[in-house]
Amino acid sequence: MNFTKAYFTLVIIFQCVLSFAQEAKIPVDEDTGLITYQEVVQQEGDPQSFFNSAISWINEYYANPVDVTKTRNPETGVIKGLHRFRIVNTDEEGNQSDAGTIQYRFNLEFKDNRYRYTLYEFVLKQNSKIPVEKWINQSDAQSKSYLKQVDEFARGWITSLKKGMLPKVEKVDEW
Repeated sequence: MNFTKAYFTLVIIFQCVLSFAQEAKIPVDEDTGLITYQEVVQQEGDPQSFFNSAISWINEYYANPVDVTKTRNPETGVIKGLHRFRIVNTDEEGNQSDAGTIQYRFNLEFKDNRYRYTLYEFVLKQNSKIPVEKWINQSDAQSKSYLKQVDEFARGWITSLKKGMLPKVEKVDEW
């Protein structure tokens, strides 16, 4: 009997932890009320080297990098972009169907020994643009799924950017 209670308790705890882990931790700007991912990354370098690294990363990350970047200004140390990604509906059986396209903007800014990224203005593209913030206070599973997909995309974007911004190690061919 004690084993059954312990097992049942562990199953409930595991389900609670799993449910909690699946909840997206969406950053919302206090001033604008909009979903905004922003960080100043401290890293050794100058604005020009950061700018060059960012352009290299953009060229690798995006299929059509020239179309994505609306501003590329090495003098001011600013890159601005606009891009889209798809989200999906998943039914109880795990089947997926198209749920639409999320459009977002990003800024990359460079100064000595630091750069800042900002991902913002996430909107669901339809006949009109629908801010994804409308899903934040929804309790239905589909809204939570959409927010989780937005969050996973943004966090993957950030991880990829940070990796791409690291200085390149040049191998010397000593023979």
